[in-house]
This record gives sequence, C-alpha cells and structure tokens, in this order.
Amino acid sequence: MATNQKAAAVKKTSSIGIKDAIWVIVICAIIAFCNFFLNFGQASNFEGGDPNGSPANIWGTIYKGGVIVPVIHTLLLTVIFMAIERVIALSKCIGKEKLAKFLAKIKADLKGLNFDQALKDCDAQGGSVANVVRATVNAYKEADATQGVKKEVKIARIQAAHEEAIAVEMPTLTMNLPIIATIVTLGTLTGLLGTVVGMIKSFQALAQGGGGDSVELSAGISEALINTAFGIGTSWLAVVSYNFFTNRIDKISFALDEIGYSLAQTYNTTHQDEA
Repeated sequence: MATNQKAAAVKKTSSIGIKDAIWVIVICAIIAFCNFFLNFGQASNFEGGDPNGSPANIWGTIYKGGVIVPVIHTLLLTVIFMAIERVIALSKCIGKEKLAKFLAKIKADLKGLNFDQALKDCDAQGGSVANVVRATVNAYKEADATQGVKKEVKIARIQAAHEEAIAVEMPTLTMNLPIIATIVTLGTLTGLLGTVVGMIKSFQALAQGGGGDSVELSAGISEALINTAFGIGTSWLAVVSYNFFTNRIDKISFALDEIGYSLAQTYNTTHQDEA
C-alpha cells in the first residue's frame, strides 16, 4: 500500500512538458503558411511587383519554392519549438542545482548514512531525478525498519523501488523526442518531394520548347533546389537536437543507476543478514 502511494505521488509531480504536441504542430503550421503568403509572397519581393515574375531578393526566391516550402517551414518551427521545450523540461526534471552537484550531496549523505538529510536535499532539489532518489531512500528506510526479512530480499525491494521510480519518471524525460526523431526523416523526404515537383515543372517547360519557357524552366529548378536545401537544413537541425537530448537523458539515466547501485551496496555493507 505504501509503495503504491509513493508511486502515485511520483506520478503526480511528473507533469513537466507539453503533452498535446499536436497543437504545437498546428500553431507552427499556421505561422508557416501565414509567413509564406503574407511575407514571402509580397509584391515588393519580386521584380515589377509581380509574384509570377522573377524574385528580387531571397524572400522572393524562397516563395518560388512553392507550397512545399511552408510544409517544411512547419517542420522546422516544430523542431525549434520542441528543442526549446525539451531544454526547459529537462532543466526542471534535473531540479534547481546542477546534476553533478546534487548527486555529490546525495552520495555524501549516503556515505554518512544520513538518510533524513538526503530526503531534505531531494525536497530542496525538486524534479524527476530527486523523485527517483527520494523513492529509493524511502525504500531503504522502510527496509531498515522491517524486521524478520532476509537482507537479500530487502536489497531486492530497494532496487525494485528504484527501478519503479525510474519507469515512472522516464516518460517525462523522453516526452516529445519521437516527434523530433520523426522530423529527422520527414524533413528530408518532404524536401525530396518538393525537389521532384520542381523538376517535373522544369521538364514540362522543356517539353513545351521555345525560348519563352525559360522563365518556367528556371522557376522549376529554383523550386527544386530551395526545397532540397530547406529539407536538408530541417533534418540537420532535427538530428543534432535529437542526439543532444538523447545523450543528456543517457547521462541522467546513468547517474540514477549509479545512485541506486550505491544505495543497494550501502545497505549490503552496513547490515547483517537476519537469522
């Protein structure tokens, strides 16, 4: 019963991050399409003020990329927004102090068998990491107060409580990362789709023949290259973001595993098996 109450308490605090990411994508899409038609499509971005003519600057050139451009722009904005969201969420998951400093405090408390101070440090730290450590320390104290149970069973209970707390908190750490991972591939594929569409237009202009089709030919090539560049840039940013956050989460997981192992070893070396 006590274990369930602890797990429920942990779950109650694990609400960091944006759960309904679909609305983030919708908002990014609105921004991207409005920017495409209202800013990139302005007459001042084209020679003679005609959007069907040659572009006069980089914004007009991007507009010539066609309707695939705002789709890729949506993906790009989503990656940027989710990256910012993950930075804030992971910072809150770690808590007030830096992870290394907090873990050094906990290790010092465990070394001195000062578990009440460890719980106070967890309360002061806050966040998912502190929740896991708090659940493990509470399991240690509960095992210490339990009589008539073998030491191996108590150690197993401590480890089980630690793993249960990690299982509860891990979704908070990895939330929205699948979206970034999807955009890694989707950005390139969408850029490739725009490239194919642009090249189709170019070949259609060539098939018609005549010097008057040179504008359509150049527009098709421009659309193809713009979408390619935009798609590759989006995927590049998504790859960097995903790997950065994955590496950071791995470091947090390793630190939590180290704390759990330290607690189990501390109990093993400081307690005798009961007859």
